[in-house]
Amino acid sequence: MLGLQPGDPDRIGPYLLLGRLGHGGMEQMFLGQSADGQPVAVKVIRPELGADVEFRARFRREVTAAKKVSSEFTAEVVDADVTGPWPWLATAYVAGPSLAEVVREYGPLPLSSLMTLAAGLAAGLRAIAATGLVHGDLKPSNVLLAEDRPRIIDFGISPASEAAKATDTGQLIGSPAFMSPEQAEGGEAGPASDVFRLGTVLAFAATGQEPFGTPKNAALAYRVVHGSPDLGGVPDEMRPLVERCLAKDPGQRPTPADLMAEIGPARPGADWLPASVT
Repeated sequence: MLGLQPGDPDRIGPYLLLGRLGHGGMEQMFLGQSADGQPVAVKVIRPELGADVEFRARFRREVTAAKKVSSEFTAEVVDADVTGPWPWLATAYVAGPSLAEVVREYGPLPLSSLMTLAAGLAAGLRAIAATGLVHGDLKPSNVLLAEDRPRIIDFGISPASEAAKATDTGQLIGSPAFMSPEQAEGGEAGPASDVFRLGTVLAFAATGQEPFGTPKNAALAYRVVHGSPDLGGVPDEMRPLVERCLAKDPGQRPTPADLMAEIGPARPGADWLPASVT
């Protein structure tokens, strides 16, 4: 966590802001504290987006849906304000690094951790889809690894942010290395798109590499749509599941419920991650 910077608010809604957790193209993330001392993650939308009437309307709808998501594998949405000059969203604070940070620092996850990760993310995606939401930007940096289980963050904001960027640029902008073929072609992304992204996230967690290459390669979008992923380092026990998630045809991909039935129930606990990580 970094300290607050000049110009940062010291309070958003009822939350005292303690420092910065990070930022993205559409928002800034702060660590906040409620009146009763509970930590929360407060995502504050940039003012230029707050002036966009269409963005506010979409953000309001998605925040309303996100509040209904109930899963132990997502970061609970606890509060939001979509009417003020700076729209914001507060979620329960998850104490843990992102999957991207863990793989970068410690390398690929072992099979037992991968299976718990897969089961937990599938359960989280099922809960998100049940409210009518599509995450739209599932990627390693949007998966936090708490000591007891993985949790998905940023649902309820990603689709609205992506729509705003598409309006500004005329094309859908996301995380290319983890984008589904339909997203890469500028098409509509439904729940099956989140499943494709899940396949890319699991491949990354198992190998430490993006399955279709890095965004620096100009041929990345073409490979996502037409090419085959590099799954050489994915354990044999998990490879068929990842391959089905990465089917080019959305109709051929399993649903989150299908994945949960195949993997079995997630068994979160204090020993789900390697000791070096915890």
